[in-house]
Amino acid sequence: MLPDSLVHDHLKRGTAAYRRATLALFCAGFATFAMLYCVQPLLPLLASQFSVSAAASSLALSLTTLTLALSLLISGSLAESWGRKPVMALALALACLLGLACVVVESWTLLLVLRALLGLALSGLPALAMAYVGEEFDPESLPAAMGLYIGGTALGGLLGRLLSGLLSDIGGWPLALGGIAGLGLLALGSFIWLLPASRHFKPQPLSLRALLDNFARHLGNPILRNLFLQAFLLMGGFVALFNYIGFRLAGAPLGLSSTVIGLLFIVYLAGIFSAGWAGRLVPRLGAKTVLQCGVGLMLLGVGLCATPWLAAIILGLALFTLGFFAAHAVASGQVGVHAKGAKAQASALYLCAYYLGSSVVGYAAGYVWEHAGWLPLMAVLAALFVLAAWRAGRL
Repeated sequence: MLPDSLVHDHLKRGTAAYRRATLALFCAGFATFAMLYCVQPLLPLLASQFSVSAAASSLALSLTTLTLALSLLISGSLAESWGRKPVMALALALACLLGLACVVVESWTLLLVLRALLGLALSGLPALAMAYVGEEFDPESLPAAMGLYIGGTALGGLLGRLLSGLLSDIGGWPLALGGIAGLGLLALGSFIWLLPASRHFKPQPLSLRALLDNFARHLGNPILRNLFLQAFLLMGGFVALFNYIGFRLAGAPLGLSSTVIGLLFIVYLAGIFSAGWAGRLVPRLGAKTVLQCGVGLMLLGVGLCATPWLAAIILGLALFTLGFFAAHAVASGQVGVHAKGAKAQASALYLCAYYLGSSVVGYAAGYVWEHAGWLPLMAVLAALFVLAAWRAGRL
């Protein structure tokens, strides 16, 4: 139980309730992104195992993010009536079960179906977590809390990719996917135990007209539209780079193994740091400045990844990741600041654009890689980030 002094207050930094809530959201972000992205270092292995092309193998991730993007609009709307914590817990539980089911399939088509359903299940978590932060945390504590949540997503992305690479070398891709789903179950238990119930959530009656009015109001807000565009461009470019860097590193002349490629995802530690750091810088420097600096680091990282030297590529990945999570933490936090009510639906629109970018750009980049090569792919990504930096300047 929370102390009586905190029952009617927003969660504030330095309190036990704040620490419990941020740790719970950290666990949720970890589990979501570990299960979502654990297939990324396995793409070359899946392409060989199921005799599919590099672009086709990316469907194991792109279909998941596509169903996640589209169903976010539904789950975000339902959560305005059903609440926050119960829907998040149910979504995470279903995702873990689907992750375990992937272990026993032998058909590429069935694996894609299960991965698509996993995206559907996970849709009940990210938008609601962002809405929970916007509603339950003190405004001064909100940027740091959002940064910690994004840091959890970074750690999930890191360990999901790192462990799946290690486990695949031990027992193949089934062990990799099953092991990550097992970690998701542990995170689910911690999340349920730690997260305080919502105290500022005000349920709305289920009404299609009201839900559509909320979407129209958010899409009519020029600041939110700009933030949605940032989500599409930044996440699309981020996933595209990490989808195909494995093929680049596994091929000649580098010829790295799945384990070594997975170890390179340690650069996600930079994202854990930068997400919280960016949130703390916003009150001092302003959201626009911190966002543009994050995009600038992504551009520098792309430039280094275009070189043929492994050391430069590793440094480029680190700077790229540092910049991405800083930019994402700022942009996602600003959605809660500028949304006028129905924050879960505003977060759902942001994340819909975010995962649509992952699906569309992530898949399309495969054709650039297969038909033009690595340098043209890096040029396309650089163009996306130049556009993002220009639009960030208009916030």
